[in-house]
Amino acid sequence: MPIGFLWIPATILASLLQTARNLAQRSLTDVIGVVGATQVRFLFGLPFALIFLGAACLALRTLPPAIGPAVLGYAAWGALTQIAATALMLAAMRERSFAVTTAYTKTEPVQVAVFGALLLGDPLSPLKFLAIAIATAGVIVVSWKPGEKLTRAGMRPALLGIVSGACFALSAVGFRGAIQALPEGSFLIRASTILVLGLAMQTVLLTLYMLIANRPALVLSLRNWRRSLSAGFLGAAASQFWFIGFSLTSAANVRTLGLIEVPLAQIASRRLFAEGTSRREILGMAMIVGGVGLLLLLSLR
Repeated sequence: MPIGFLWIPATILASLLQTARNLAQRSLTDVIGVVGATQVRFLFGLPFALIFLGAACLALRTLPPAIGPAVLGYAAWGALTQIAATALMLAAMRERSFAVTTAYTKTEPVQVAVFGALLLGDPLSPLKFLAIAIATAGVIVVSWKPGEKLTRAGMRPALLGIVSGACFALSAVGFRGAIQALPEGSFLIRASTILVLGLAMQTVLLTLYMLIANRPALVLSLRNWRRSLSAGFLGAAASQFWFIGFSLTSAANVRTLGLIEVPLAQIASRRLFAEGTSRREILGMAMIVGGVGLLLLLSLR
């Protein structure tokens, strides 16, 4: 497979790992709170990111590239918005189901396409935007259950989820900007370098905050180190593959292809539990596959 197409398998792996990480973090929320579960992916993910970067440098016999002001600025932008996105997502999950919250946050691809075009100059043709919109709408169709209405009480988790998606979009654009701003290095070294830089920033910020404002949650995350370590590894591994994708193509392409996790998860769940699939779910999955397929066709021209 040509290097330029490696973003496709990297993105599929990232989306699957991210789903597992979200579930691991969600299980920690009831034990150590939203902020505690948010910091776990960073504090316990940083050692794994360092291992990934060290292995890449040894394999390619090179050192990480120099980090200038532009790289630091983009990385800080990505790090801060990712912290906000994760906290908002976990807060929404405490009030609504995992599936419905996922539908809200998966408005991200449309937002990342717009932000990427405006802030980084990533190409965005009308057909490509249409593909992104179709796939995103498909996620909402799959995740939304019949009879569910957006009541006044439901406005808060809906708003939390949509703003979380916006923050995830800004985070993806920020980290792609940081990768592009590096002066040298292969796509693997660039991705691994920014992963370590971003996680280091996030770890320092959240650990200092928790030492001052919520020390019991930090202590609890350390006491639950096995579950925390699992969430940290899954988070670092998912981010590693997301960043590889960002180093090879636009953030909009990567985040849209990542939506393929939704129909894959639905199919696996039906197989495991021998449940039927409704017409609504089939329609939604068809929209996701159609939108992703159109995006890939346009990207691989």
